[in-house]
Amino acid sequence: MFRGECIATKERHAPGLNQTGHIRWTRESRNAKVRLHQVEKVGKGPFPSQWSGSFFRQKHNVRGKMEKIVPEQERALLRNAVDRFDRARILVLGDVMLDQYLWGNVSRISPEAPVPVVDIQRETKMLGGAANVINNIFSLGARPLLCGVIGDDGTGREVISRMEEQGLSTEGILVEKGRPTSMKTRVVAHSQQVVRVDRESRNEIRREMVERILAFVEEKAHDVDVIIVSDYGKGVVAPDVIEGLRHLKKSWDGIIAVDPKIESFSLYRGVDVITPNHHEAGAYCGFEITDREELLTAGGQILEALGCQAVLITRGEQGMTLFEHGGETHHIRTAAKKVYDVTGAGDTVIATFCLGLASGLGMREAAIISNLAAGIVVGEVGTSTVKVEDLKKAIGEMPLEG
Repeated sequence: MFRGECIATKERHAPGLNQTGHIRWTRESRNAKVRLHQVEKVGKGPFPSQWSGSFFRQKHNVRGKMEKIVPEQERALLRNAVDRFDRARILVLGDVMLDQYLWGNVSRISPEAPVPVVDIQRETKMLGGAANVINNIFSLGARPLLCGVIGDDGTGREVISRMEEQGLSTEGILVEKGRPTSMKTRVVAHSQQVVRVDRESRNEIRREMVERILAFVEEKAHDVDVIIVSDYGKGVVAPDVIEGLRHLKKSWDGIIAVDPKIESFSLYRGVDVITPNHHEAGAYCGFEITDREELLTAGGQILEALGCQAVLITRGEQGMTLFEHGGETHHIRTAAKKVYDVTGAGDTVIATFCLGLASGLGMREAAIISNLAAGIVVGEVGTSTVKVEDLKKAIGEMPLEG
């Protein structure tokens, strides 16, 4: 068994141990794959499960003395984690799409029907769906892998081209003939979305695609810390894909986090983290979440039903609430100063949350930093991402509490 002392100074530490906590080992621990996460309490004894991520499942009998983190220390903890984002190893699996925006002005109503006529001024396109998750991760300095399915069409080729322009690997992008690449077209006038047009297939991918996805994930899993499943209900996150990930967990000690689709909640049993919004959480539980009591009921119900380590429910202007296995619940107030567009905010939340976990933060700190990132993107119109400097600025502007 390994034993050690948790210290707050920047001592030399064992390989694989990040800087949110350090252990001075009394025995050789070179091969110990240990990451010490959230340090909040003072005491002795084994680290409780809510202080650790999937890399530390109480496999090692580490006992130690922990220092309480005060608010200014927490700011430093978050900033240091952001500095480590470029070392995070994350694979995103899910529905790949392209987001198209048509920007214009409205000055009249159509004589053909009571609808506005939009005079289009410009067009923009960007990666969407699971590809927007990797776009967020890339924007924050990491080099994620993406695994998904596109069609043999111009939209699919544009997805590939945009990824290559950013220097991102496309080896996990599979082409299914006869299937269109998903594209969402949003018409925006005077900073307001007028209409959205979807071109897509929601049919499950073919068995051949499922087998190739699982082969790719199994090949890459031991080189990554986190697998994000981005389910937009377009057919890639099929039951057999999730079953394959559950099987992978038997030999891989990483984190699986899911941004869910309400119709598929029952598929996610056994994943580590799930990040529904409050509408999805309420729909799964069979009631609308209108107050804190219903929120607490929903979080506990999802934790128990799916056997997750954590459930992070995003709540719009009310922030987010983290439920951890073992009874810990954390309410995090919104960081948004203005809300123009929530498009892609869920992608930003799960991307930043998982970057935090992969960089050594505990669940609560990772939720705090993802809340800050979401507060930035909802202040922009259209799908957008967060840059490192903006996130650090938001950390610096966090109100000190306690």
